[in-house]
Parts: sequence; structure tokens; C-alpha cells
Amino acid sequence: MPEKHKIEQLADLLKDAPDEVFLQPHNVPDPDAIASCFGLQHLLGTRGVEAVIVYENEIEKANSLKMLNLFGIEMKPAGSVHTLGSEDWAVLVDVQKGNSNLTDLDTDEVACIDHHEYQGNKGYRFEDVRSKVGSCSAIIADYFFEAGLTPPSKVATALLYGIFMDTDNLTRGVDSLDIDMFYRLYNYCDMNIINELKGNQISRKDLDLYADAFKSVEIYEELGFLRLESANDSLLGAASDMVLTISGVNIVVAYSLRPNGIKFSARSIVPGVKANDLMRYILQETGFGGGHDSMAGGFMPQENLQAGKRLDTFIKHRAISYYERR
Repeated sequence: MPEKHKIEQLADLLKDAPDEVFLQPHNVPDPDAIASCFGLQHLLGTRGVEAVIVYENEIEKANSLKMLNLFGIEMKPAGSVHTLGSEDWAVLVDVQKGNSNLTDLDTDEVACIDHHEYQGNKGYRFEDVRSKVGSCSAIIADYFFEAGLTPPSKVATALLYGIFMDTDNLTRGVDSLDIDMFYRLYNYCDMNIINELKGNQISRKDLDLYADAFKSVEIYEELGFLRLESANDSLLGAASDMVLTISGVNIVVAYSLRPNGIKFSARSIVPGVKANDLMRYILQETGFGGGHDSMAGGFMPQENLQAGKRLDTFIKHRAISYYERR
């Protein structure tokens, strides 16, 4: 008897849920996380499983908010779902237990679908973590075609945009699955919506933050550093990408000050410098970080910054030390 397709395996598991089923992306969902949840929600619906998408923190980026409107995606803040509890089951999407950008809700996380660095066995009953793939949207798209299903136009468009954004136009951390799914989805997507989303990637408020941030850029050989004041996660990552476009800059460390600590974003297009390793080196004994070879993130709690040390000096010293010890 042939093995069941991935979506059938997951649906069969979730049909035994004692109460509700939720899909939970990482905090501050970006286009890839939103598209992946949207696509998975549709797939589960075709198999008789109703799932609600919940998230923590805010959906901050302009294009992420635009996606909800254009595709009619309903995502609920976890705090507003009063029925959410320990009897409910959750599928983690575009994130794993152990990631710093995941809030542990009361649900039982029985499944995980992700493309980030593998966090180890966390006791999921269904697990599909493909760390070499550049986007979670490509994995969800694969579920459609593996099962012989055609994604509706809105779902196909959302998934294609998710791939587009998380791989930076198929140029960053891209895998053959991303490319294959991008071109298969292209046949069903609405390019007018893609173009509209491309024109809504930042807000006017973001523009002001960008202007101030780029005054802080410093460069050491291939390393670029950027400091933002209280920027959201999406803006921090986007700023990292922009610094990477500076001639001669191939590695970026960007950081943003928050009331409770310092948020980091790293990029690398140098084969011998992995962004995830760089992030862990900077934050050793002071915080936690991880991600992909080409892009990573991290967080340092405020209390872990040693007294008497200037933040900027500390970060640059560690990053340069890592760079020079290769």
C-alpha cells in the first residue's frame, strides 16, 4: 500500500484532536509565514479539518497587512481567542519549539512544518522540517502538487509571493524546491496582485526609520553594521537586506534596541561565513540566535549586556573577531 501524502498524514492526525485545531506561525508573521498558514488552512479544509490561524505580537509590515486584505486571510491574535486552551492542538508553521520568536501558547503543539535550522526532536507527532529549503511556502506548495491538487488562484498567489519574499527573488538561500514550486505556482497566480504587493512593502513611518538608520551604517572590510532605534522585526530584516546591496558589503549585522533587550538580524553572501554561526558567536553567553547560512536572527536580554560595555563596541568587536578567525 503506497504511503499517504503529507497532507493526508497530517489531516488524519488532526482529526483526532480532542478540541479545536490552530495553526501558529512565528511571532510578527511575515509574508512567508502568512502564506504558508493560508495554504495549509485551505489544504486541511479539503480533508475535513477546520483550523484557525492564531499569532502573537503584531503584524507590522505593510505588505503583510496588505496580504490579509487582498487574499481575505483571517488571522486572530491568540489573546482574543477565549476558547484556546490545553485541550486544543496546534500546528507550528514556519517556526519550531525552541525558537526565540515563538510564544508558547496553552495548546499542545502536535505538528511542525518549517524550513529553518532544525531544533531537534521536540516530540511532535508530525514533523516536516526542511532546513535546506528557502521558504516554508515552497513546502506547503509541494503538499498541493504531491497530492495532485491545484491550488486556487489566491492561495497560489500568496504562496508564490511567500517564496518570492523569503528567498529575495530566488537569490538567497534558495533550494531547487523553491524554484520548482515558484514556476509551478506561476501558472495559477495573479501577477497583478503580486505587483500590487511589491508596491506596498514599506510604510511612510518605515521610510523615516530607514532614513535615520542608514546614517548609522559603518563598514569594516566586507562587514556592514547598522543600528535601528526600536524597529520591528520585519523592518530590521529589510534594513539588513538593503545594507547588503552596498558595494563591497557581503556580511551584515543589524540590531535594534527594545525595552527588554536587543534584537539582531544577520545576512551573509560569503560561502565561508554562515549567518547563523556568526549570530551564535556574537551572542555566546549573552543571548541566543540561529537561522540559515545566508540569513539569521537573535536576541540579547538587556540584563545580559555587561555593565560598562558599550553595545555598539561589543557587537562590532565580536563580529570582527569572528570574521578574522575564519
